[in-house]
Amino acid sequence: MRALLAAAAAAFCSVALAAGPDTVRVNTFPNAKALPFHAGIEQGIFAKRGLALELSFTENSTAQREGLAAGRFDVVHAAVDNAVAMADANKDVVIVTGGDNGMNEFFVQAGISSFSDLRGRTLIVDAPNTAYAIQAKKILRKHGLAEGVDYKVVPVGRGELRLKAMAGNKDYAAAILNLPFTIQAEQLGMKSLGNTVDMLGPYQANGAFAIRAWVEANGALLERYIAAYVESLRWVRRPGNRAACVAILMDKLKIPRDVAERSYAVLADPVRGFTPDARFDREGFRNLLALRAEIEGKGSARSAESYLDLGYYGRALATLPR
Repeated sequence: MRALLAAAAAAFCSVALAAGPDTVRVNTFPNAKALPFHAGIEQGIFAKRGLALELSFTENSTAQREGLAAGRFDVVHAAVDNAVAMADANKDVVIVTGGDNGMNEFFVQAGISSFSDLRGRTLIVDAPNTAYAIQAKKILRKHGLAEGVDYKVVPVGRGELRLKAMAGNKDYAAAILNLPFTIQAEQLGMKSLGNTVDMLGPYQANGAFAIRAWVEANGALLERYIAAYVESLRWVRRPGNRAACVAILMDKLKIPRDVAERSYAVLADPVRGFTPDARFDREGFRNLLALRAEIEGKGSARSAESYLDLGYYGRALATLPR
Protein backbone atom coordinates (compact mmCIF):
# COMPACT_ATOMS: atom_id res chain seq x y z
CA MET A 1 0.00 0.00 0.00
CA ARG A 2 2.80 2.42 0.89
CA ALA A 3 4.48 1.74 -2.46
CA LEU A 4 1.21 2.38 -4.31
CA LEU A 5 0.72 5.66 -2.47
CA ALA A 6 4.26 6.75 -3.29
CA ALA A 7 3.79 5.87 -6.96
CA ALA A 8 0.51 7.78 -7.07
CA ALA A 9 2.14 10.81 -5.48
CA ALA A 10 5.01 10.70 -7.96
CA ALA A 11 2.59 10.46 -10.88
CA PHE A 12 0.58 13.38 -9.52
CA CYS A 13 3.74 15.47 -9.14
CA SER A 14 4.67 14.73 -12.78
CA VAL A 15 1.29 16.05 -13.92
CA ALA A 16 1.64 19.11 -11.68
CA LEU A 17 5.10 19.87 -13.06
CA ALA A 18 3.85 19.56 -16.61
CA ALA A 19 1.10 22.08 -15.86
CA GLY A 20 3.43 24.44 -13.99
CA PRO A 21 4.23 24.63 -10.28
CA ASP A 22 1.61 25.47 -7.67
CA THR A 23 2.54 28.39 -5.42
CA VAL A 24 2.34 28.01 -1.64
CA ARG A 25 2.82 31.23 0.30
CA VAL A 26 4.68 30.42 3.50
CA ASN A 27 5.54 32.81 6.32
CA THR A 28 7.96 32.12 9.15
CA PHE A 29 10.69 33.69 11.27
CA PRO A 30 14.20 34.34 9.87
CA ASN A 31 16.11 32.22 12.34
CA ALA A 32 18.06 28.97 12.17
CA LYS A 33 14.86 26.93 12.23
CA ALA A 34 14.07 28.19 8.72
CA LEU A 35 16.87 25.93 7.43
CA PRO A 36 14.53 23.25 5.94
CA PHE A 37 12.86 25.86 3.73
CA HIS A 38 16.14 27.17 2.37
CA ALA A 39 17.50 23.65 1.88
CA GLY A 40 14.30 22.40 0.27
CA ILE A 41 14.32 25.26 -2.22
CA GLU A 42 18.04 24.92 -2.95
CA GLN A 43 17.88 21.14 -3.35
CA GLY A 44 14.77 21.26 -5.54
CA ILE A 45 12.71 19.23 -3.07
CA PHE A 46 9.67 21.49 -3.26
CA ALA A 47 10.03 21.86 -7.03
CA LYS A 48 10.15 18.06 -7.42
CA ARG A 49 6.62 17.96 -6.02
CA GLY A 50 5.40 20.68 -8.34
CA LEU A 51 5.58 23.44 -5.74
CA ALA A 52 6.86 26.99 -5.96
CA LEU A 53 7.53 28.18 -2.42
CA GLU A 54 6.88 31.88 -1.87
CA LEU A 55 8.78 32.30 1.38
CA SER A 56 8.42 35.45 3.50
CA PHE A 57 9.58 36.42 6.97
CA THR A 58 7.82 38.28 9.75
CA GLU A 59 8.96 40.97 12.17
CA ASN A 60 6.82 39.59 14.98
CA SER A 61 4.05 37.13 15.72
CA THR A 62 1.35 39.82 15.87
CA ALA A 63 2.04 40.85 12.27
CA GLN A 64 2.19 37.20 11.28
CA ARG A 65 -1.20 36.39 12.79
CA GLU A 66 -2.71 39.46 11.14
CA GLY A 67 -1.22 38.47 7.78
CA LEU A 68 -2.59 34.95 7.99
CA ALA A 69 -6.05 36.21 8.96
CA ALA A 70 -5.98 38.67 6.05
CA GLY A 71 -5.08 35.93 3.56
CA ARG A 72 -1.57 37.19 2.78
CA PHE A 73 -0.10 33.75 3.57
CA ASP A 74 -1.34 30.21 3.01
CA VAL A 75 0.71 28.41 5.66
CA VAL A 76 2.52 29.78 8.70
CA HIS A 77 5.35 28.07 10.58
CA ALA A 78 5.69 29.50 14.09
CA ALA A 79 4.93 28.71 17.71
CA VAL A 80 1.54 26.99 17.54
CA ASP A 81 0.42 28.92 20.62
CA ASN A 82 -0.29 31.62 18.03
CA ALA A 83 -2.73 29.30 16.27
CA VAL A 84 -4.47 28.68 19.58
CA ALA A 85 -4.68 32.44 20.19
CA MET A 86 -6.23 32.95 16.76
CA ALA A 87 -8.70 30.11 17.19
CA ASP A 88 -9.74 31.40 20.61
CA ALA A 89 -10.32 34.81 18.99
CA ASN A 90 -12.76 33.17 16.55
CA LYS A 91 -10.35 32.90 13.63
CA ASP A 92 -10.86 29.41 12.22
CA VAL A 93 -7.24 28.28 12.25
CA VAL A 94 -6.03 24.68 12.37
CA ILE A 95 -2.64 23.19 13.25
CA VAL A 96 -1.42 20.68 10.66
CA THR A 97 2.12 19.66 11.76
CA GLY A 98 4.52 19.79 14.66
CA GLY A 99 8.12 20.92 14.37
CA ASP A 100 10.23 21.34 17.50
CA ASN A 101 10.14 22.25 21.19
CA GLY A 102 11.38 25.80 20.62
CA MET A 103 15.09 25.26 21.36
CA ASN A 104 14.64 28.20 23.74
CA GLU A 105 16.86 29.46 26.52
CA PHE A 106 16.26 32.18 29.09
CA PHE A 107 19.07 34.71 28.51
CA VAL A 108 20.06 37.56 30.80
CA GLN A 109 22.61 40.35 30.88
CA ALA A 110 26.10 39.58 32.15
CA GLY A 111 25.62 41.11 35.59
CA ILE A 112 22.62 38.94 36.46
CA SER A 113 23.32 35.70 38.30
CA SER A 114 19.84 34.46 39.23
CA PHE A 115 16.15 34.97 38.53
CA SER A 116 15.79 36.95 41.75
CA ASP A 117 18.17 39.53 40.25
CA LEU A 118 15.44 40.33 37.69
CA ARG A 119 13.29 42.03 40.32
CA GLY A 120 12.65 45.58 39.16
CA ARG A 121 14.04 44.84 35.70
CA THR A 122 12.64 44.53 32.16
CA LEU A 123 11.82 41.37 30.19
CA ILE A 124 11.66 41.84 26.43
CA VAL A 125 9.44 39.63 24.27
CA ASP A 126 8.12 39.15 20.74
CA ALA A 127 4.44 39.72 21.54
CA PRO A 128 3.41 39.96 25.20
CA ASN A 129 0.55 37.46 25.25
CA THR A 130 1.58 34.30 23.40
CA ALA A 131 4.12 31.50 23.18
CA TYR A 132 7.59 32.25 24.52
CA ALA A 133 6.47 35.32 26.47
CA ILE A 134 4.12 33.00 28.35
CA GLN A 135 7.00 30.61 29.00
CA ALA A 136 9.10 33.47 30.38
CA LYS A 137 6.29 34.69 32.64
CA LYS A 138 5.75 31.18 34.01
CA ILE A 139 9.45 30.75 34.73
CA LEU A 140 9.56 34.08 36.57
CA ARG A 141 6.38 33.19 38.49
CA LYS A 142 8.05 29.95 39.62
CA HIS A 143 10.80 32.13 41.08
CA GLY A 144 8.37 34.41 42.91
CA LEU A 145 8.25 37.28 40.41
CA ALA A 146 4.93 38.73 39.22
CA GLU A 147 4.48 40.67 35.99
CA GLY A 148 3.73 44.34 36.53
CA VAL A 149 4.79 44.12 40.16
CA ASP A 150 8.31 42.72 40.16
CA TYR A 151 9.23 43.26 36.50
CA LYS A 152 7.81 44.84 33.35
CA VAL A 153 7.38 43.44 29.84
CA VAL A 154 8.35 45.30 26.66
CA PRO A 155 7.57 43.83 23.20
CA VAL A 156 10.35 44.34 20.63
CA GLY A 157 9.73 41.57 18.07
CA ARG A 158 11.44 38.45 16.79
CA GLY A 159 14.58 36.83 18.23
CA GLU A 160 17.04 38.83 16.16
CA LEU A 161 15.47 42.07 17.38
CA ARG A 162 15.45 40.89 20.99
CA LEU A 163 19.17 40.14 20.79
CA LYS A 164 19.90 43.53 19.25
CA ALA A 165 17.80 45.26 21.89
CA MET A 166 19.66 43.53 24.73
CA ALA A 167 23.02 44.26 23.12
CA GLY A 168 22.16 47.95 22.76
CA ASN A 169 20.39 48.57 26.06
CA LYS A 170 21.51 46.99 29.32
CA ASP A 171 18.18 47.97 30.89
CA TYR A 172 16.65 45.15 28.84
CA ALA A 173 17.62 42.50 31.34
CA ALA A 174 16.20 39.26 29.94
CA ALA A 175 14.64 37.52 26.96
CA ILE A 176 13.81 34.09 25.63
CA LEU A 177 16.14 33.41 22.69
CA ASN A 178 16.64 30.58 20.22
CA LEU A 179 19.14 29.77 17.48
CA PRO A 180 21.41 31.32 16.33
CA PHE A 181 20.76 34.14 18.79
CA THR A 182 21.53 32.05 21.88
CA ILE A 183 25.05 31.47 20.58
CA GLN A 184 25.51 35.12 19.59
CA ALA A 185 24.22 36.27 22.99
CA GLU A 186 26.75 34.04 24.72
CA GLN A 187 29.53 35.52 22.56
CA LEU A 188 28.42 39.00 23.63
CA GLY A 189 28.86 38.06 27.29
CA MET A 190 25.23 37.35 28.13
CA LYS A 191 24.36 34.09 29.83
CA SER A 192 21.67 31.47 29.90
CA LEU A 193 19.76 30.68 33.07
CA GLY A 194 18.49 27.49 31.50
CA ASN A 195 16.59 25.73 28.74
CA THR A 196 12.83 26.31 28.87
CA VAL A 197 11.96 22.64 28.39
CA ASP A 198 14.22 21.70 31.29
CA MET A 199 12.41 24.27 33.44
CA LEU A 200 8.83 23.75 32.25
CA GLY A 201 8.60 20.28 30.74
CA PRO A 202 7.62 19.17 27.22
CA TYR A 203 6.36 21.93 24.97
CA GLN A 204 4.97 21.88 21.44
CA ALA A 205 6.50 25.02 19.99
CA ASN A 206 7.04 25.41 16.27
CA GLY A 207 4.54 23.89 13.85
CA ALA A 208 2.53 24.66 10.73
CA PHE A 209 -0.96 26.14 10.79
CA ALA A 210 -3.39 27.69 8.34
CA ILE A 211 -6.92 29.00 7.95
CA ARG A 212 -9.23 25.99 7.95
CA ALA A 213 -11.12 27.13 4.83
CA TRP A 214 -7.86 27.24 2.85
CA VAL A 215 -6.85 23.82 4.20
CA GLU A 216 -10.16 22.23 3.21
CA ALA A 217 -10.08 23.81 -0.25
CA ASN A 218 -6.46 22.81 -0.90
CA GLY A 219 -6.06 19.46 0.82
CA ALA A 220 -4.06 17.72 -1.90
CA LEU A 221 -1.78 20.75 -2.28
CA LEU A 222 -1.24 20.90 1.47
CA GLU A 223 -0.31 17.22 1.57
CA ARG A 224 2.27 17.73 -1.18
CA TYR A 225 3.63 20.71 0.71
CA ILE A 226 3.90 18.82 4.01
CA ALA A 227 5.58 15.89 2.27
CA ALA A 228 8.12 18.26 0.70
CA TYR A 229 8.73 20.00 4.01
CA VAL A 230 9.30 16.70 5.82
CA GLU A 231 11.60 15.52 3.03
CA SER A 232 13.54 18.80 3.35
CA LEU A 233 13.75 18.31 7.11
CA ARG A 234 15.09 14.78 6.62
CA TRP A 235 17.71 16.15 4.22
CA VAL A 236 18.76 18.75 6.81
CA ARG A 237 19.07 16.17 9.59
CA ARG A 238 21.15 13.77 7.49
CA PRO A 239 24.76 13.87 8.81
CA GLY A 240 26.23 13.80 5.33
CA ASN A 241 24.61 17.15 4.56
CA ARG A 242 26.15 18.94 7.54
CA ALA A 243 28.63 21.02 5.53
CA ALA A 244 25.96 22.11 3.05
CA CYS A 245 23.61 23.08 5.88
CA VAL A 246 26.32 25.11 7.61
CA ALA A 247 26.94 26.93 4.35
CA ILE A 248 23.22 27.70 3.98
CA LEU A 249 23.01 29.05 7.52
CA MET A 250 26.05 31.25 6.94
CA ASP A 251 24.57 32.61 3.73
CA LYS A 252 20.95 33.12 4.76
CA LEU A 253 21.52 34.37 8.31
CA LYS A 254 24.79 36.21 7.61
CA ILE A 255 26.52 34.52 10.54
CA PRO A 256 30.12 33.33 10.89
CA ARG A 257 31.06 29.69 10.45
CA ASP A 258 31.49 28.92 14.15
CA VAL A 259 27.98 30.19 14.95
CA ALA A 260 26.53 28.27 12.00
CA GLU A 261 28.32 25.05 13.01
CA ARG A 262 27.15 25.29 16.62
CA SER A 263 23.61 26.13 15.48
CA TYR A 264 23.50 23.13 13.17
CA ALA A 265 24.73 20.83 15.93
CA VAL A 266 21.70 21.79 18.04
CA LEU A 267 19.25 21.70 15.12
CA ALA A 268 20.33 18.15 14.26
CA ASP A 269 20.38 16.92 17.86
CA PRO A 270 17.67 14.20 18.21
CA VAL A 271 16.57 15.50 21.63
CA ARG A 272 17.22 19.25 21.61
CA GLY A 273 16.71 19.99 17.92
CA PHE A 274 14.18 19.44 15.16
CA THR A 275 11.58 16.81 15.97
CA PRO A 276 12.06 13.99 13.42
CA ASP A 277 9.55 14.30 10.57
CA ALA A 278 7.94 17.32 12.30
CA ARG A 279 5.86 15.03 14.50
CA PHE A 280 3.33 16.67 16.77
CA ASP A 281 3.96 16.38 20.53
CA ARG A 282 0.56 15.94 22.15
CA GLU A 283 1.92 16.02 25.69
CA GLY A 284 3.81 19.20 24.85
CA PHE A 285 0.61 20.69 23.41
CA ARG A 286 -1.36 19.89 26.56
CA ASN A 287 1.35 21.65 28.56
CA LEU A 288 1.12 24.63 26.20
CA LEU A 289 -2.63 24.90 26.80
CA ALA A 290 -2.15 24.60 30.55
CA LEU A 291 0.48 27.35 30.56
CA ARG A 292 -1.75 29.59 28.51
CA ALA A 293 -4.68 29.04 30.86
CA GLU A 294 -2.57 29.73 33.94
CA ILE A 295 -0.56 32.76 32.82
CA GLU A 296 -2.95 34.53 30.49
CA GLY A 297 -6.23 33.35 32.01
CA LYS A 298 -7.09 32.01 28.55
CA GLY A 299 -8.69 28.75 29.55
CA SER A 300 -11.04 27.30 26.98
CA ALA A 301 -13.89 24.83 26.93
CA ARG A 302 -12.49 23.51 23.67
CA SER A 303 -10.70 20.19 23.57
CA ALA A 304 -7.04 20.02 22.56
CA GLU A 305 -8.04 18.01 19.48
CA SER A 306 -10.29 20.82 18.22
CA TYR A 307 -7.22 22.90 17.37
CA LEU A 308 -5.71 20.13 15.24
CA ASP A 309 -6.15 18.39 11.93
CA LEU A 310 -3.21 16.05 11.53
CA GLY A 311 -4.87 13.90 8.85
CA TYR A 312 -3.12 15.85 6.09
CA TYR A 313 0.20 15.22 7.82
CA GLY A 314 -0.53 11.50 8.11
CA ARG A 315 -1.41 11.18 4.44
CA ALA A 316 1.63 13.21 3.41
CA LEU A 317 3.93 11.02 5.51
CA ALA A 318 2.46 7.89 3.90
CA THR A 319 3.83 9.04 0.52
CA LEU A 320 7.41 9.13 1.84
CA PRO A 321 9.78 6.19 2.28
CA ARG A 322 10.43 5.15 5.86
